[in-house]
Amino acid sequence: MKELSHIAREVRASTTMAIDSLYKQMKAEGQNVIGFAAGEPDFPTPDHIKQAAFQAIQDNFTRYTPASGTLELKAAACARIKADCGVEYTPDQVVVSSGAKHVLYLALRALIDPGDEVILPTPAWVSYYELIRMVGGVPVTVPTTEGEAFKLSPEKLEAAVTPRTKALILNNPSNPTGMVYDADQLNALTRVCIKHDLYIISDEIYSNLVYDGKPFTSVASLGGDIKERTILINGVSKSYAMTGWRIGYAMARPDIARIMSNYVSHSTSSPCAVSQKAALAGLTAPQDKVYEMREAFEARRNYMVERMNAIEGVSCIKPEGAFYVMMNIEKLLGRTIDGVTIRSGNDFATAFLKGGLVAVVPGEGFEAPGFVRWSYAASMENIQEGLDRLERFLHR
Repeated sequence: MKELSHIAREVRASTTMAIDSLYKQMKAEGQNVIGFAAGEPDFPTPDHIKQAAFQAIQDNFTRYTPASGTLELKAAACARIKADCGVEYTPDQVVVSSGAKHVLYLALRALIDPGDEVILPTPAWVSYYELIRMVGGVPVTVPTTEGEAFKLSPEKLEAAVTPRTKALILNNPSNPTGMVYDADQLNALTRVCIKHDLYIISDEIYSNLVYDGKPFTSVASLGGDIKERTILINGVSKSYAMTGWRIGYAMARPDIARIMSNYVSHSTSSPCAVSQKAALAGLTAPQDKVYEMREAFEARRNYMVERMNAIEGVSCIKPEGAFYVMMNIEKLLGRTIDGVTIRSGNDFATAFLKGGLVAVVPGEGFEAPGFVRWSYAASMENIQEGLDRLERFLHR
């Protein structure tokens, strides 16, 4: 038989999902495991959002909508981004689809031809690399270090640009590091992008989860030149605890938005109608629940960072946003723990899950060897117990 697609065969499974699947299997077997792997808020979807979905069903709002989302939801997204970030968009610049991951794929489809290079600062969310390859693009990874607070410098960006470079993917706040670029840092990067005529795909899905009272700066707010070359990605999954509702949106120039909309019309037809009504309720209602979740995440972050840095053999820097901590395990490499020689993050994560009954994500999937990622989208009780188990595991 003829071969399957070369591009499709090279797409790798998600590292985060693989660990989470093993964790869920162990949990289903009755083992007392605690999970810190998945990037999913542990809070329930707020009641007013669920009520909007119930009402949509009662009103028979269950048919196809316009391919790129309803006008009212697009208008609500525009109003929310203006209120939160001071950036003005119009509904014809908005594309709603089945989650932020899908609109990221659509953004790459709109920009990238086979062989085009996309600069990807690492550590980076596992799906970026594969999404670039899925459209025939070439991921150009640019490593950042813990000493650099895991942030891309303009000098490193400049050095990575070639005649084939088409775009930069910027995740702010970052998964997996939790780092946040401020206005000055973003301005320095955008000057390089303008100089070399690069697009920016700015994934701002965690924009409402920035801590210590610090403001969030959207890259699209930094002037007309940069806004014209930016595709801004956001959605309702993280801010409103709506991961399973699958609503994300992109904001871009009208010509880019039209291309992305065409892809939606021929792939998923339209986003889920009921989920759009639920997302509308989340975006337009008072944001009290968002603030409550953010305060809880910040308290969890503070505890996790302080406790982790007090445990011999591991350390971390304090993330500024999102809900992840990158734990440095370099001092553990070469050690034998619970009968396993730790040579990598993969070794540690597997041994810790099987021997310590705690699920974390190895850094290799994020291009971050020597680290593992913890999510503090978990109850304080579980965070305390998880760190107790870490301490016991390391002292066996």
